[in-house]
Amino acid sequence: MKITKLEKKKRLYLMELDHQQTSYITEDTIVRFMLSRDKIISKEELTEIQDFAQFSYGKNLALYHLSFKARTEKEVREYLKKYDIHDKIANPVIANLKEDNWINDRQYAYAIINANQLSGDKGPYVLTQKLAQKGIAKSTIEDVLKDFDHTEVVQRTAEKLLRKYEGKLPARALQDKIIQSLTNKGFSYPDAKSAFDDLESQVDQETTQELIFKELDKQYPKYARKYEGYELKQRLTQFLARKGYDFSDIASALREYL
Repeated sequence: MKITKLEKKKRLYLMELDHQQTSYITEDTIVRFMLSRDKIISKEELTEIQDFAQFSYGKNLALYHLSFKARTEKEVREYLKKYDIHDKIANPVIANLKEDNWINDRQYAYAIINANQLSGDKGPYVLTQKLAQKGIAKSTIEDVLKDFDHTEVVQRTAEKLLRKYEGKLPARALQDKIIQSLTNKGFSYPDAKSAFDDLESQVDQETTQELIFKELDKQYPKYARKYEGYELKQRLTQFLARKGYDFSDIASALREYL
């Protein structure tokens, strides 16, 4: 068989044999097999050329995808699948890219966790979940997590939450809010509790009383229209308790307010 045409078509080249059979091949394929117009090739050579062209095309697609940012093996596989690259081709492409360190799930996990250490606010549980969704094996994630101490991250996040909620919630509710927020971000309860306990700034008694009086200013007119005396006091006490105030603080505030 003789190559009668070798013409560039965007990313690929059109190779025509004896003005009948055609194949799309990559530039790497042309270089590897030293292809040119009028060259004679056998059936065996044609099969080898076509196999390598598919591999080369798949690899070029993957490298293009990887050129923007690091990707996991799962992400690259999904990208190749979008272009109808079957596993028969994708498997050796992935293996080649892993060998050349273009794909390295452990390195990817390390980079994400390290970035979180520097400026993030996620705990180990959320990090594990997010990385697992990227297709990284849990054993790999757990192994990488061993290299990191999350004490600074949880403390930094707790301080940020304190600045957000301080002066808006009573001490007990503030504690519950911060600890709940930290556990939602993936930190363990003991770590979240310890971070809260280590906070230097706490809501003082004066702030708590101010918050209670603000609540009473809003709620007293509503309850006073329906209740009076002991029942009014009980209703207000129940409302403030639901808000997270301690009964001793409520009793003290009500003695002054009523």
